[in-house]
Amino acid sequence: MVTVTLGKTGITVNKNGFGALPIQRISKEDAAYLLRKAYDNGINFFDTARQYSDSEEKVGYAFKGIRDKLYISTKTASTTVEGFWDDLHTSLKNLQTDYVDILQFHNPDFCPKPGDGTGLYEAMLKAKEQGKIRHISITNHRLHVAMEAIESDLYDTLQFPFCYLASEKDIEIVNACKEHNMGFIAMKALSGGLITNSAAAYAFEAQYDNVLPIWGVQREKELDEFLSYIDNPPVMTEDLSSFIAKERETLSGSFCRGCGYCMPTCPAHIKIDDCARMSLLLRRSPSAGHLTPESQAMMAKIEDCIHCGNCMKKCPYGLNTPDLLAENYKDYKEVLAGKPL
Repeated sequence: MVTVTLGKTGITVNKNGFGALPIQRISKEDAAYLLRKAYDNGINFFDTARQYSDSEEKVGYAFKGIRDKLYISTKTASTTVEGFWDDLHTSLKNLQTDYVDILQFHNPDFCPKPGDGTGLYEAMLKAKEQGKIRHISITNHRLHVAMEAIESDLYDTLQFPFCYLASEKDIEIVNACKEHNMGFIAMKALSGGLITNSAAAYAFEAQYDNVLPIWGVQREKELDEFLSYIDNPPVMTEDLSSFIAKERETLSGSFCRGCGYCMPTCPAHIKIDDCARMSLLLRRSPSAGHLTPESQAMMAKIEDCIHCGNCMKKCPYGLNTPDLLAENYKDYKEVLAGKPL
């Protein structure tokens, strides 16, 4: 069994982590079945978030009575101290526990630090002193925020998008975490559903001994693939390497990381960082929350795109943003019409 240690946390777990965002889409009993099956077969790291609707509740329900035998990470997206404590207390209640192993700031547009005026980092420290959390961490989609968090040495782990569509800049983030003895948790290891070859995905992540990929799972057959890799982990072969090279040519232009570099200067006022990921969101989370009148109005703004090129110039990943927006809007309208993606 291949394991990974999350930097200075000392947490050592199976190289497969369980990403609990997709279990929002299935019943409580089905979610508990998947979570327990994962645990019973060797997976011992489970990642959820306050914003993932009922995901925390399902995790808490599944692991009642065995909490001390596994690791749970969750997240708060609050930007106020009051909201932070509300989120933490709700998370503890939902998870049926008195502590979480890792609490992460959920994709903030800045790096919280002591003395920055928000009080957020100080709240984390107080929660740690009270024993409610064991490690202070952060998730992000923005390269500059991620690097600032790493270089600050204030955080125990970083969760960041990392898959075989990664750029050299992404790999620099992984290596910087290793240099700072900071754990690296790879979100979107399947690129939000774009990647369908799990063996290739696993083999890519396995090349980095400090990386813990968390696989978003909602079906038993998906879980079974990753469980099979515990005893027979895929390794990078010439065939897999060739396959990944072809995939990068085909898919790289379709993966928006939601980093926000292109915002907020869109002259058409398109919320690009949300709209350009809508197809992925519809595939990986409950669609109802994305089909509200507000969301429909947000997506309809894509029709106002004037193709000025500003977003493309600012994208650190070289995406053809207008084309990507058009593709996402097409998918969105199909879902509105009742057609599955």
